[in-house]
Amino acid sequence: MSLISAQNLSKSFGHRDLFSAVSLNIPGDARIAIVGPNGIGKTTLLRILIGLDEHTGGTIQRAKNLKLGYLPQEAGLNGTHTLWEECLKAVLDLVAMEKELAELETQMSDPEQAERALALYGPLQEDFERRGGYTYETRIRQTLTGLGFQDSDYHRPVNQLSGGQRTRAVLARLLLSNPDLLILDEPTNHLDIAAVEWLEGYLSQWPGAILIVSHDRYFLDKVISHIWEMSTTGLELYRGNYSAYIQQRQERWELRQKIFDTEKERLLKELDYVKRNIAGQRTQQAKGKLRRLSRQVEAIDSLGTEALLNKNWGEISTLADISTHTMSVDEVERRIRSLRSPIRRPPLLHINLNATKRSGELVLRTYDVDIGYQDEGRPLFHIPDLVLRRRECAAIIGPNGAGKTTFLKTLLGKIPPLAGEVVLGASLDVAYFAQAHEDLNPDRTLVEEIESVAPNLLLADIRDYLARFLFSGDEVFKKVSTLSGGERGRLALAKLSLTDANLLLLDEPTNHLDIPSQEILQEVLGEYRGTILIVSHDRYLINALATQIWEIETDEAAMRVFSGAYSMYRLQREAEANAEAEMKVQKQAASPQHRTARATAAERRRRRRLAEIESQVHELEAQLAKLGLQLESPPPDPVEVQRLGEDYVELQSMINALLSEWEQLHV
Repeated sequence: MSLISAQNLSKSFGHRDLFSAVSLNIPGDARIAIVGPNGIGKTTLLRILIGLDEHTGGTIQRAKNLKLGYLPQEAGLNGTHTLWEECLKAVLDLVAMEKELAELETQMSDPEQAERALALYGPLQEDFERRGGYTYETRIRQTLTGLGFQDSDYHRPVNQLSGGQRTRAVLARLLLSNPDLLILDEPTNHLDIAAVEWLEGYLSQWPGAILIVSHDRYFLDKVISHIWEMSTTGLELYRGNYSAYIQQRQERWELRQKIFDTEKERLLKELDYVKRNIAGQRTQQAKGKLRRLSRQVEAIDSLGTEALLNKNWGEISTLADISTHTMSVDEVERRIRSLRSPIRRPPLLHINLNATKRSGELVLRTYDVDIGYQDEGRPLFHIPDLVLRRRECAAIIGPNGAGKTTFLKTLLGKIPPLAGEVVLGASLDVAYFAQAHEDLNPDRTLVEEIESVAPNLLLADIRDYLARFLFSGDEVFKKVSTLSGGERGRLALAKLSLTDANLLLLDEPTNHLDIPSQEILQEVLGEYRGTILIVSHDRYLINALATQIWEIETDEAAMRVFSGAYSMYRLQREAEANAEAEMKVQKQAASPQHRTARATAAERRRRRRLAEIESQVHELEAQLAKLGLQLESPPPDPVEVQRLGEDYVELQSMINALLSEWEQLHV
C-alpha cells in the first residue's frame, strides 16, 4: 500500500527554481534515504510531503488516516513540562485507559456498581494489555536511555534542555508514538556513536515506513534499503544501502559516458559524410542525413542521449518538441561539438593537503597522563601510555561530553595535563581543525580569513582559491558571522589546506558537510602523507582512515586503545559483549536466588506429578475393580477368561509402579 505518492512536484522561490519533475512513491515498508548536495531542497521536499510547505506544481496523494511522525533538524520544543511528560504525549491513549481501569477497580468494590464495572473492566484490560499498556513506562525509559539521557534528566523542564537534547526528546516521543511513516531530517546530528548504534538497532525492528535525510553514511548503510538521489531535475532511484548506491552510481556514470561518447562519435562520422557529399553526386543522401542530424541534435539537447536509445521518431516526437527546420552544416557541427556530458556530478570541493616536511617516525608519546581541568578536582579520564607513529591515523571516540576535545587541546598544549607528560616528536608542523571553528574571526570576511594565513596571495588568487571550496562571486566578501555551519566548515578546511602541516588534529571535520564533500575529504585524507588524530562521530570516515581506535570509557574514567580498523574494533566489542552476556547468565544460574527459583520450580513439578499419579491410580483401580467383577462370574470362553486375567495382572503392575513412584516423590 502506498502511504504517499507524488507526481511532477516542483518548488520555486520567485524566479528561482529549487527543484522540478520530482515523482515518488512511499510504500508501507519503505526504508528510503534522500541524498544530495546541501541546498538542493531535501528538507523542503520533506516539508512539502507532510503538508508543512506548499509545492509550486505537481500533485500529492496521502493515504487516508495516515499517521505521520516528523523530526526536523532543530526541534522547536519549549515549555515548562518535563522530558518525561513530553514522552507521555506519545501514549496519552494508554494513560487515559490506565486511569479508566483504576476508576473501574474502585467501582468494583461498590456492590451497586460492581456488575457493570466488571463487565467493562475485562475487555478494557485486554485491550490495554494488547497495546502495551503495562510496559509503556519501561519503553519510555529504554528509549530515553538509548538516546543518551540520564535518569536525572527525566524530570527536567524541556526549556532547560540544550538544543541537541530537545531534538533528541522529540525523537524519543516520535519513536514511542509508532507512526505509519517516520520522517527524520538529520536524526544523528546530536547523537554520539552509542546512541546512533542504539537507533540503528531500534529502526531495524521498526514496523512502519521510514524516510530519512542524513549525511551519516554508516547509518544509511545499516538502516536503508533504497536511496533517492536528488537533483534540480528530479529523483533517481538506487536499490540497496549507501555503499551499494556508491557502486551503482559509478557504474551508471560510466555507462552514460560510454553511451554519450559513442553517440557523439557516430554523429560526427555522419556529419563528415554530409560535408564530403553535400555538393557532390550524393547530394540528396547528404541532405537527408543533414535533416536527420538536425532532428537528432535537437532531441539530444532536449532529452539526452539515453532517452533516444531504442526509440523510434514517433516515440521521440511525443517526448519532445522537435522542429522540422534543417540546420546548416556549420550549425549542426557547432551543436554536436558543444554537446555536454550527461553526467551531472554535484559541485565538489577541491582540497589539497600537503605534508611538505617529513616528521620524525615517532609523532606522539604519552606517559601516565590524566586529562581534565584543574578546578574540577578530579580527572575526566586516565590514558594509557600512547604511541603514534608517522602516517598513522588514530580515531578518538566516546560519548558526548566525555572529554574528546579536551584531550586534543591537551595534546596541543592549550590545556595542561592533570598528571603525566605528553611528548611530541621532532620536525612537526601541527594544524588544528576546531569543531566550533573558534579560530574563525566572526568580524572578518572570507577574503580576510584567507589573507590571515596566506598574506602574499593576491585578491584574484584568493577568489580563485575560495572557488575551489564552493564560494563564488560576492560570497567571498561575506562576514564569517553570517555563514552557515556548512560554510564555516568549508572555510576552515580552506585555511587548513594552506598550512602544509604534517600532523593534523581534526575535531569533527565532517560536521555540516554534505555527502559529496564528505567523500572528497575522506579521499584527500586517505592520500595525505602526514599523521592524523581525528575526533569524529563519522564511522564511515573512521573505518576508512583509522589504524588505531582510542575509546574514552566514561564508566571507567579511562581511555582504551585498540590497534586496527574500526570494523575490527566493532567485531571485538561485539565478541566481548556476547562473552559478558554469557558470563552474566552463568552467574545468575549459580546465584542463590536462581537456585531458589529452580528449587521452587522443582517443587511445583513434584506436586504436579503427585497429583497426576493419584489421578491415574484412581482411574486404574476403577478399571481393576471392574475386571475383578468380570472374573467373579467368568465368561464360558476360556480364551476370553485368559485375556481378562492378563489385563488384571497388567493393571495391577501399573498401579504398583505408580505407587512406587508416589512413595519416592514423598521422600
